[in-house]
Amino acid sequence: MSYGNSFQRTTPVVLNLIIINGLVFLAQSLFGGLETFNRINDLFALHHYKSVEFRPYQLVTHMFMHGGLMHILFNMFALWMFGSMMERVWGPKRFLIFYLVCGLGAGLTQLASYAYTYWPVDHSVLSPEMFDQYQQVLRANCTVGASGAIMGVLAAFGYLFPNTQLMIIPIPIPVKAKWAILGFIALDIFGAFSNTAGDNVAHFAHIGGAVIGFLIVFIWNKTNKRSLF
Repeated sequence: MSYGNSFQRTTPVVLNLIIINGLVFLAQSLFGGLETFNRINDLFALHHYKSVEFRPYQLVTHMFMHGGLMHILFNMFALWMFGSMMERVWGPKRFLIFYLVCGLGAGLTQLASYAYTYWPVDHSVLSPEMFDQYQQVLRANCTVGASGAIMGVLAAFGYLFPNTQLMIIPIPIPVKAKWAILGFIALDIFGAFSNTAGDNVAHFAHIGGAVIGFLIVFIWNKTNKRSLF
């Protein structure tokens, strides 16, 4: 089956995901969606379920939003680089299901992280003034980005193509995919538990997406008895 098109033979689902993410980022840029407090984030970013801004549909919408230019550029490059290969292996329908399920898994993991992080406050009796202040904190600490879904794609790529050589900047030598992707996951695990000041990366969402992606591809591969190297 041929997926040829003018964007470096990018597969159709990956191409459309890149276009959708790009259009959403443009809308964010035009309508103030890159500011800390704005109605676009209130409506579509993923909030703690204790936030007055939380809506269940945010588990889907958050994965099409981004926090800045470098954020979307990195994510879309990774989606194009690894997602196109996975879509060729699985076909458009299965790849899209995989991508969305990984994104949902990442979102649910992030909600679990919120529940753990804010547990003491969530189970305290707050005055009206303290409640309003807490809601402002939750409003500011929302999650956006396709990274969780893309980490699932990376985990699947590393499982199916473990010995593919990758060039990882700034490492001057090729690294096998299995070690590179395990390294990315290890960095997220370290970031999730190190509580570094100023770190605004949703590490638990990344980990959740990677775990869900690995479990899905592991099950699919056992069913199909297909290994690729």
